Amino acid sequence: MEKLRRIVNEIAYAQDHAKLTPIQSSLIPLLSLASSLYGISLFLRHSFYRFGFFSKHRLPVPVISVGNLTWGGNGKTPMVEFLAHCLADSEISPLILTRGYAGGDEVRMLERHLLERPAKIGVGANRAATAASFIEKYGYVDPRDCASSQKNCINPKVGSHLKSGKIGAVILDDGMQHWSLRRDLEIVMVNGLMPWGNRKLLPLGPLREPLMALKRADIAVVHHADLISEQNLKDIELEMRDIKKSLSIFFTRMVPSYLFEVGNINSKIPLTAVCNANVLCVSAIGSANAFVQSLQKLGPCSVNRLDFNDHHSFQARDIEMIKKKLEELEGKFNPKPIVVVTEKDYDRDPEILMHLEAYKVLVLCSKLQIIPCRGCTEDSFKLLLKELVDVK
Repeated sequence: MEKLRRIVNEIAYAQDHAKLTPIQSSLIPLLSLASSLYGISLFLRHSFYRFGFFSKHRLPVPVISVGNLTWGGNGKTPMVEFLAHCLADSEISPLILTRGYAGGDEVRMLERHLLERPAKIGVGANRAATAASFIEKYGYVDPRDCASSQKNCINPKVGSHLKSGKIGAVILDDGMQHWSLRRDLEIVMVNGLMPWGNRKLLPLGPLREPLMALKRADIAVVHHADLISEQNLKDIELEMRDIKKSLSIFFTRMVPSYLFEVGNINSKIPLTAVCNANVLCVSAIGSANAFVQSLQKLGPCSVNRLDFNDHHSFQARDIEMIKKKLEELEGKFNPKPIVVVTEKDYDRDPEILMHLEAYKVLVLCSKLQIIPCRGCTEDSFKLLLKELVDVK
């Protein structure tokens, strides 16, 4: 299954089908049929919501959706965390609604990062039911009851509620295709390194919806913008503006902050620990290239990599493969190689990484940062957030 997923992913991001291997080419007819059927089901589902056959639930607080048009590596989880911090800084307690996809690595990472913030995380496929249970348990307060243009609230009770544990906003993780909940703000994340692949719908391509779905978005965020050329950024921006001229477009990057050692999560190791080191990047994430490129910028002597499919849970055979690669590198280079993984890989299964005890295994911690570009800054993003959901 791992090999099949890798082959399908290579087809989805291939720019020229003439260069595909015979095995990949043999899958094209089947993938094309499946893609057509997926497109029909997508159209029918959207029509049922549009004409009221399927109902949309309205929550009593602002809902911010963070989603994407392609699979994996778009920066949804870092953006969800960024928004949670923004809301918490505005004395609003956010509720994050997520499916907890595949092993719950993203949920565990969010729980660690938001441990000391007034944020709650609800996990479940039925987001409306999950939200209802949290609202019943903790209560809610709508920040829109505040005068959006004034510093103080019209109702003083509302101001005190904002500082309480009552839910003041909902962040819908991976929400763009979750149409059963109404939202006040639609943010779509775009992987700048691989924006649209071959522009085909799943499973022939990486698109979960046609590009015209960008018309529903209020904000588009081009992620990993620091790793691509200015011309590519302009091309992505122009294409999105052709679809929706009024779309607000921002650019983000992941900024490494520190490392910690597997087995000692409280250790904060400076980034200089990998400078002049021989590094093996091991990851099972949607955008392994971005992870490797960010490591290369930290000045290691050499960087090698082992990539697995997104959300892959490491097994004993994978650990043996990693050990074999490390022994190979140890024979070629001096000093002894260091393993570096992402936080998602760590949170998926911290225990199994302990089986690499003969080597130093470090976890790279990074934070999403908005890159000032063409007048779009972190301050203007927060202002837009305020205007669209009346955040104080």
